[in-house]
Amino acid sequence: MSEHQEQTRIVRDSMGEMRVPNGAMYGASTGRGVENFPISGIRFSRPFLRALGLIKASTARVNTDLGLLDPAVSASIQAAANEVAEGRWDEEFPLDIFQTGSGTSTNTNANEVIATRAAQIDPAAAAAHPNDHVNMGQSSNDTIPTAIHVSAYLEIEEALLPAMRHLEHTLRVRAEELHGVVKTGRTHLMDATPVRLGDEVGGWAAQIRNARLRIESSLPRLAKLAQGGTAVGSGLNAHPEFGVRVAAELSARTGLPFVETDNHFEAQASQDTAVEISGQLKAFAVAMIKISNDLRHMNSGPIAGLGEIVLPALQPGSSIMPGKINPVIPEATMMVCAQVIGNDATIAIGAQHGNFELNVMLPVIAHNLLQSIGLLASVTNVLADKAVAGFVANVDHINDLVDRNPIMVTALNPIIGYDAAAAIAKQAYAEGRRVKEVAAERTDLSAADLDRILDPTELAEPGIKGATSGG
Repeated sequence: MSEHQEQTRIVRDSMGEMRVPNGAMYGASTGRGVENFPISGIRFSRPFLRALGLIKASTARVNTDLGLLDPAVSASIQAAANEVAEGRWDEEFPLDIFQTGSGTSTNTNANEVIATRAAQIDPAAAAAHPNDHVNMGQSSNDTIPTAIHVSAYLEIEEALLPAMRHLEHTLRVRAEELHGVVKTGRTHLMDATPVRLGDEVGGWAAQIRNARLRIESSLPRLAKLAQGGTAVGSGLNAHPEFGVRVAAELSARTGLPFVETDNHFEAQASQDTAVEISGQLKAFAVAMIKISNDLRHMNSGPIAGLGEIVLPALQPGSSIMPGKINPVIPEATMMVCAQVIGNDATIAIGAQHGNFELNVMLPVIAHNLLQSIGLLASVTNVLADKAVAGFVANVDHINDLVDRNPIMVTALNPIIGYDAAAAIAKQAYAEGRRVKEVAAERTDLSAADLDRILDPTELAEPGIKGATSGG
């Protein structure tokens, strides 16, 4: 006997014998999957396995309530499934994300692990069969889509939305703190009329709020579960009440408003809701890139850049240039957002492959959707705590830039006309002088009038001064 054979044992499934590691709790079907898909080494994530455990515990409970599953066997299955949900047996889920498109291999993996563990918990449950008992009333074709919805909803509710609220709150606090700072506005990256730094930061907060509201608006569709449709959506081999009861049980276990889908054929043949959620995540990622880039540009310098703010100094920025500090948190944020946008493309392509009664890219959709949610939740907290909360406004420099901004002349348009104002701006820029000085020479406005009309604080207040249209 070879060393390999001594470290393995023979197990059997409907296809015959298979060798698996001696200590493995999974069986022959999972072993085949390990051999068949040595592709990426990427496994299903903790949130997905948590959802799968919750589903298996819920289905066992419902089948017992319906009088279909022995209560003692069910109790052991539920206990084992709860352990899967809690993460106790994650190492027993070795299968690659890139596998059978229905996720059958991973559903079977769960069934085998739970059946094995159920027998360990209670020897009376030794007869528990992965397919006949753990998978009773189910198919991979409704279980995996259900797991996608349950895991995504849980991650959004427990991780992403709290992080978004935290960033929004942090931005609003900073907006209040910075309300008195008037800076140069910019359109097309060129100097424009003054704005309050607090208003700029408040605009970021509104972006985050709107992104959160968009995600929340999609949750009712994410709450609809495919469980109960079994193989093709017809519900073959499942009790007529199975789907609605499983949704109610999952709702009770999680506190989330899960319901049975109103159309099982749609729920199993398509992944339109995953596309919708991913699209909302992409919109959030785009907003985060905008905010991160604004922070980077405002922080640029300290001598040759804008130098309007100073981000917290977190680490050396160069292995060769001493004293260099880089905007590492906004950069990390943008990389996360690039990944999310790429994930969205993968999810959209995957969702196109809903061929007849089943989508056949479920694992890669699940992986990319959950990765996007998890990455955004983490980096949102990091951006709030390590960049937004601690940046300092360089007020003296900001004031100097505003004072020398030739576009301040815009406030004179209603009084002297666009062309005359443009001539003042061009002369001020060409001679390196302030608008106020040139305007005093080229108009009959008094010094007091010019001080009043060209007051940056007044110009930054909405509706105070007239302005021409355009950017």
